[in-house]
Amino acid sequence: MAEELNPFKIAQEQLDKAAEIMGLDKQAHAILREPRRTLIVNLPVKMRDGHTETFTGFRVQYNDARGPAKGGIRFHPAETIDTVKALSAWMTWKCSLADIPLGGGKGGVICDPKKFNETELENLARAYMRAIASFVGPDKDIPAPDVYTTPQIMAWMLDEYTRVVGHNDFGTITGKPVEVWGSEGRMDSTALGGMFVMREAAKSLKMNLKKSTVAVQGFGNAGKFAYTLSKKMFGSKVVAISDSEGGVYDPDGLDLQKLEEAKAETGSVKNYKSKNAKAITNEKLLELDVDVLIPAAIENQIRKDNADDIKAKLILELANGPITPDATDILFEKRAMDLPDFLVNSGGVIGSYFEWVQNISGYYWDTNKFHTELDKIITKSFRDTVATQKAYAAKKVKINERMAAYVIAVDRVAKAMKARGWY
Repeated sequence: MAEELNPFKIAQEQLDKAAEIMGLDKQAHAILREPRRTLIVNLPVKMRDGHTETFTGFRVQYNDARGPAKGGIRFHPAETIDTVKALSAWMTWKCSLADIPLGGGKGGVICDPKKFNETELENLARAYMRAIASFVGPDKDIPAPDVYTTPQIMAWMLDEYTRVVGHNDFGTITGKPVEVWGSEGRMDSTALGGMFVMREAAKSLKMNLKKSTVAVQGFGNAGKFAYTLSKKMFGSKVVAISDSEGGVYDPDGLDLQKLEEAKAETGSVKNYKSKNAKAITNEKLLELDVDVLIPAAIENQIRKDNADDIKAKLILELANGPITPDATDILFEKRAMDLPDFLVNSGGVIGSYFEWVQNISGYYWDTNKFHTELDKIITKSFRDTVATQKAYAAKKVKINERMAAYVIAVDRVAKAMKARGWY
């Protein structure tokens, strides 16, 4: 039977498994299987030749029982409402697991931003914000950048929101440039949080990261910082990395400057040159015999059909939804430690939370404080996850790391809904 790869169906299946394990109230379960609010908008945008093109956009607020919805905005040609719904669900669990006072949301526009010039990109960003302005705000829903969106795009959206409401409200958007009260430390917070989790997981596995090999799938913001930080913080050897066109493997380790040159000159890191380097596919990168595998690209990369070929002892899901439920079960049977996305990449939303706190208080932190507080929160999330897994094992119930994290996150949201009288 073919594996279901619809991201929202996967998110629901994961929730259903957790609900069964924890004996979740059926009323709470029913509420949590669907988003609270979904907005679909049509965006007329003036293009460079003077004609107006219409794009479809989405904003989903999955659950706000524990605080305003929080989640990024994607500009992607393959964006779908089900992807946005799934990501908003995962954001709900991410904020809950981190135990920060935010709910889950997500947004997206179906478009190919690689084909836009800067003016068209700004026009689209402003059109999207005009369409959702009444739906968002620092006490309602706080957007941030995601795939193919940037701090500059967030600045344009913030400015458009200011025009609509008639006053500055910097806490409406996070991931902004520091010039408009973005936060120091925010740019690398997703990858840095993942590295703090990697450190804790290595302790648990008694793994020497200085002698470990690492493969990273993805050369975007998170993947590039994961490469840099794993070398800088731990002395790990990154032997493989990839982008959407393909990847490169070098058993001697990769050089960041050469990777960036290959990307800039040829459009892909797969054209990286060194004595022992060879081009590989994204699929083959996942199957390399490395100690640590970091999927930092897109959804559904490790599935039922390739999970048996994964050799890494530790898998850090820096991307959203890179591993399907069937694959998670296979990896657990193989005794690989597969740490879920909504733990590993929660540094991004924790960093956004810090930015929001600074914006609404008007008091700003330095980078050291940002990193210290991030370490504290995400390390606790990892330890809570491991403790929950052990608590179930003591009751003779074996659950993987993802289900342990789900049990914590879902329980917190369900209790908040109960206290508020939702069921």
